[in-house]
Amino acid sequence: MILLGLDPGLGTTGWGLIRAEGNRLSHIANGRIKTDPAEPLPLRLAQLDHMMAALLADHAPQAAAVEEVFVNTNAQSTLKLAHARGVCLAALARAGVAVGEYAPRLVKKALVGTGGADKVQVQAMVARLLPGAAIAGADAADALAV
Repeated sequence: MILLGLDPGLGTTGWGLIRAEGNRLSHIANGRIKTDPAEPLPLRLAQLDHMMAALLADHAPQAAAVEEVFVNTNAQSTLKLAHARGVCLAALARAGVAVGEYAPRLVKKALVGTGGADKVQVQAMVARLLPGAAIAGADAADALAV
């Protein structure tokens, strides 16, 4: 089964694809979808939607895991994250992909052993679990973790 993990964000959405065969996981691909901060919000969301559609068409995952919204002290940042997450969920639903949603603290606890793990710890554990995978940055590592 091919699984897609997503760490949504308006500026950068991290994604990671793994193959699950029983309890064995293997890395397929990972990356980041970036939008131009100089563009208006609707265009950025449309670009994210277009790139998500291409990703789903290229890899045809059977299921996806999406990180839930992390509420920041900055309300504007939280709203932008929610917009991007909504686009990701809509693209997955349109493609008929089953979606699981997970809280960031739960993902970190399951992967590292503590819900307060930082990005460096998450990236190190993902690299250990998927040896040989060239991880395209912290956002992609978070997506693989999900």
